[in-house]
Amino acid sequence: MFAILATPMSYLLTWIYDFIGNYGITLILFTVLIKGVMYPLYAKQIRTTMNMSRMQPKIKEIQQKYAKDKAMMNQKMAELYKEEGGSMYGGCLPMLIQMIVIMGLFALLRNPMNYISSDNMLFAIHESFLWIPDLAQPDKWVLPIVAGIATFVSTYFSQTSQAAGPNAEQMKVMTKMMKYVFPVMILLLARSYPAGLALYWSINQIIQIFYNIRFAEMKKKASKDNKKKKKAVKA
Repeated sequence: MFAILATPMSYLLTWIYDFIGNYGITLILFTVLIKGVMYPLYAKQIRTTMNMSRMQPKIKEIQQKYAKDKAMMNQKMAELYKEEGGSMYGGCLPMLIQMIVIMGLFALLRNPMNYISSDNMLFAIHESFLWIPDLAQPDKWVLPIVAGIATFVSTYFSQTSQAAGPNAEQMKVMTKMMKYVFPVMILLLARSYPAGLALYWSINQIIQIFYNIRFAEMKKKASKDNKKKKKAVKA
């Protein structure tokens, strides 16, 4: 399934390399381009999250009022989502698309020879870049550490944009666990994967940090606007 995405991505990677002539820089530009294309999906996911946050007081009210009548609770929740234009699963589709794209990229960059037909590119994946003698071989420390730290910082900032809803508390606990576990996993995996893949993940997470900061600012602004509206209504 991932080959369906990995193959066209390999054409894009080859095109950029033919233009740039440096595999390391090609990977960086490739990552920036893919991340830019994915931005609308991230933005949609965050807008859904903010909408759910705004609905949270009403959701709790319904849960408390109809705690003994699950059928009525579900009916009232459905009416609320329809009225407010929200959706409990509104952020799932963007997240699913993102994961499919990421897995396609992983398949391509982990085993580029399976998807790249250009002879120039087959040699290019073994080029050196900065301190890395061969981008097709693992970099044991520097890139894995960078990837791990970038993942930790990205996850940390993402906590400011956590999903709200009936399972918000469980999500908070899971996010706290992943904040520490996931970066360690990335560090260990990056020590065994090709350096090109570790480079992609590092750049990806660095860009995601700026995305998360931006989304946190959007959430704060939306929160302030809601408070102003409430004060205006009371007045």
